[in-house]
Amino acid sequence: MKITDVKIEPAWKEALKDEFSQPYFAAIKQFLIAEKQSGKVIYPPGSLIFNAFDSTPFDKVKVVILGQDPYHNPKQAHGLSFSVPMGVGIPASLRNIYKELSTNIEGFEIPNHGNLEKWAAQGVFLLNAMLTVEHKKAGSHRKIGWQRFTDAVIRKLSEEREGVIFMLWGNFAKAKEVLIDTERHHVLKAVHPSPLAGNAFLGNEHFSTANRILKERGEKEIDWRLV
Repeated sequence: MKITDVKIEPAWKEALKDEFSQPYFAAIKQFLIAEKQSGKVIYPPGSLIFNAFDSTPFDKVKVVILGQDPYHNPKQAHGLSFSVPMGVGIPASLRNIYKELSTNIEGFEIPNHGNLEKWAAQGVFLLNAMLTVEHKKAGSHRKIGWQRFTDAVIRKLSEEREGVIFMLWGNFAKAKEVLIDTERHHVLKAVHPSPLAGNAFLGNEHFSTANRILKERGEKEIDWRLV
C-alpha cells in the first residue's frame, strides 16, 4: 500500500509513514473493503476512521484518552474515543466521565450531548485501540491489525514527544503502559468509567491533575467544559 493512498492529517502521515507502508496495514484496508462488499455495516464511516488524528495533529497532542472499540450501534461512532455526535444519546461510560468532571473541574456543567470535539481541538487525542467495528458486534475487529497500528501510534508519541499525559482507564488501557516511557511522560490510571465498575471511576481527579501538570509547564490548560 502506498502512503499516498492514506488520507490523514499531514503530521501524523509523516510520523506513521513506516506503518502505512507495512503489509499488515494494506491487509486491514483489504479486509474492510471485503466486509463492506459482503454487505456488512462497519462503524465509523470511512471518512471518520482517522478522525482522532485529523482532529488532533501529532505535534499538538497534550493528553491521550485511550478507548478500546468504537461504539457499535448506529450513528454513535465518529472516530473519537468515548465521544458521540450531536443528537445521539450519551453513552453510560461517558455519563460517568461527566460525573467525575462535575466534581473535579470547577464550573463544569453536565451537557445534554456527548460530543467531545472541543477537547480534541485543544490537544486531547481521543484514540481507540481498534479504529473500526462491525454493527452490533463489540470487539469484532480486534484481531485484524488495528492494535499493531495503534500500539505503534502510542510508541511514536512516547519516543518523539515529551510530557504527554496518558489517561489509561480499565485493564485493557492499563496494559498499554508498557509502550510508554514513564520517565518522559505522565501516566494516570483508573478503573474503566463503565457502570459495570460501579462508582470506582469517580474521584480519580485525572482532569484537574492533567491541568495542573500543564499549568506547571507553562502550557495552556484544557477547558473541559462542554456547555
